[in-house]
Amino acid sequence: MKTLPKPVLLALLTVYLVWGSTYLAIRFALLSFPPFLLMGTRFLVAGTVLYLWLALRGNPAPNLRQWRDGAVVGVLLLGGGMGLTAVAQQYVSSGMTAVFIAAAPLMFALWAGLFGDWPGPREWTGIVIGFGGAALLAGGGEFRAQPAGVLALAGAVTCWTFGSVLSQKKLALAPGAMGFASEMLAGGAFLVVAGWLQGERLGASFDSRALLAWGYLVTAGSLAAFSAYMYLLSKVKPALASSYAYVNPVIAVLLGVGLAGETLGARELLSMAIILGSVILLTTAKATPKNTNASAAASAASSTT
Repeated sequence: MKTLPKPVLLALLTVYLVWGSTYLAIRFALLSFPPFLLMGTRFLVAGTVLYLWLALRGNPAPNLRQWRDGAVVGVLLLGGGMGLTAVAQQYVSSGMTAVFIAAAPLMFALWAGLFGDWPGPREWTGIVIGFGGAALLAGGGEFRAQPAGVLALAGAVTCWTFGSVLSQKKLALAPGAMGFASEMLAGGAFLVVAGWLQGERLGASFDSRALLAWGYLVTAGSLAAFSAYMYLLSKVKPALASSYAYVNPVIAVLLGVGLAGETLGARELLSMAIILGSVILLTTAKATPKNTNASAAASAASSTT
């Protein structure tokens, strides 16, 4: 960990801890919010707040090309990645979902390799070990799936990883946090429209726990963690940026132990040790310089995390 710059370490910890806790927050938010409108409104509100805050501070608005590229990334990550995951969860078990999400770093590596940035041996080792640990952790649950759910999960992981690598390699996003705001606005709007087309509607009354969870998802899950994730994509290799897929289930399990009275068995303890080993490998792998609009991104993103 000592080899990582402090802003990168802070962003990693934000993504690990906050996204790991959103599993529980989403469970409570779904008491009053349908899936697509839950995801769409949280990012639409977060993107609006971030955009207005930056505009008041004098940050220039994205130009037309930057809006277009931000919309491409936002729709792929939020619309495709999160939207298709919401669809898949109607047809597959949580164990199957966890395994597919744990495969994200492998797909990250393949997409990045196609753009000429293959992981090194240490990173490949960390990716494979991390996938094994996450699969072992999920192995205690039930594995069932309908074909539609498997296709939706595969599409979700493909959209999320491809959009993430595109944001690194090809697209001209607005500098810093303004780029993050454009992605959240576009992706959130896409999810809200998709929810309405699916027939989703908000009820007249809301459970207080659901409202608190929704507020947490807006502030911590979207404003802090999503911005931290996009910052990581601008600063580190894909293998390290995607390591959240291994750590988040561990955080979720620990929260379940602490808040819901769940217990840890030998399988869970072993899988956590394996995942910790993979993260150590990934965080200590030799970094390579990244070519992005990074100096503006660094200060803006670190301020949002």
